[in-house]
Amino acid sequence: MKHEGSISNLTTPEIVATLGERFKDYRIACDMTQKEVADKSGVSVVTVRKFENGQLYNLSLAIFISLLKAIDFAQGLDEVLPEIPISPYELLKVQQGKRKRVRHAK
Repeated sequence: MKHEGSISNLTTPEIVATLGERFKDYRIACDMTQKEVADKSGVSVVTVRKFENGQLYNLSLAIFISLLKAIDFAQGLDEVLPEIPISPYELLKVQQGKRKRVRHAK
């Protein structure tokens, strides 16, 4: 089920299946078996197998992170949701004193 183009154009089950395929590619590149990943991440071999085969659609974020850590790819999470860069305007406000709250005029 290799998909070309942006993953964002896929349905949620297709995204999960694509991530499972990519995870398998990374696992193999790390020269790890499914059992080794399962042992290192604390999940079952069945979970690893189902994720890689696109049969596990309700994978929790915690398990996904554990799997990424098992193949030493947790740093890739920074690319998923990077910190918002600070704008020059915000930098100026930080230098003047950190905002404590937001108030809107009534």
